[in-house]
Amino acid sequence: MAETWLDFEKPIVELEKRIEELRGFEGVDEEIAKLEHQVEKLKKKVFSKLTRWQIVQLARHPQRPYTLDYISLIFDDFIELHGDRRYGDDAAIVSGIAKLEEYSLVVIGHQKGRNTKEKLKRNFGMPHPEGYRKALRIMKIGEKLGLPVVSFVDTPGAYPGIGAEERGQSEAIARNIMEMCVLEVPILVFITGEGGSGGALAIAVGNKIYMLEYAIYSVISPEGCASILWRDSSKAPQAAEALKLTSKDLLELGVIDEIIKEPLGGAHRNPRETAIKIKEKILKDLPELLKKDKNTLVKEKIEKFRKMGKYKEKT
Repeated sequence: MAETWLDFEKPIVELEKRIEELRGFEGVDEEIAKLEHQVEKLKKKVFSKLTRWQIVQLARHPQRPYTLDYISLIFDDFIELHGDRRYGDDAAIVSGIAKLEEYSLVVIGHQKGRNTKEKLKRNFGMPHPEGYRKALRIMKIGEKLGLPVVSFVDTPGAYPGIGAEERGQSEAIARNIMEMCVLEVPILVFITGEGGSGGALAIAVGNKIYMLEYAIYSVISPEGCASILWRDSSKAPQAAEALKLTSKDLLELGVIDEIIKEPLGGAHRNPRETAIKIKEKILKDLPELLKKDKNTLVKEKIEKFRKMGKYKEKT
């Protein structure tokens, strides 16, 4: 796939290309060192003052790692399981059983495509009802076997097509939310890219919710919000500011538990480093969750989400 860079990344990329060109020549070590220093300085400057809209663009970056990338980098012996046993298989969600050191786990996640063929196959990461039902079926298998669940969230939202609505899109999402609330095994959720509305929440009800630094999580996309409020999708950057959809915003609001720092420049700059951080987080927090009894896991999970909806009445 051809490399695609965002506008604010291009000055950095141009300097990096210049460095690569110079590496083929002798006696330019000092010049390369100066340029490398410039690159690091520029990266820090650019990424220290990103707007919310720029973070939205990073969350959607075409080179950003997807669920299958993380699975290959983090887990061993992943066996993908298909189908909802009702209608069919939805490639927008991958699910299966994997090993991580001494642990066996259920792994689920949204999957986008890299090229046109893959994007169509994966429906641009927008699941149909059968995708959510497949995910729930595999989670229920995990519960029966006592396997923890790791979920990777990265979707613009659930697919809004006629067929999806006919097959019960809203019911499938609602059932997943309900069933995940009472699932009696630990659930660790990682928001890695876009967390789009109910399409994300349907596999994001967890005991621990982590968010990559440049991921987003919102009830609606900035473009959708702008279209509703101003009848003008071009006002998406303005909507992004109002939505408070960044990892920093959501940590402050108590929606997520922790932010996972990305490599300077974003996860697409170093997928392996990002995957290592996710792996470390699983191995650090999973043992503590496994010590808890089933009732405690369910109670704490429900309380976590109830707190997000609390409000204060005027006196």
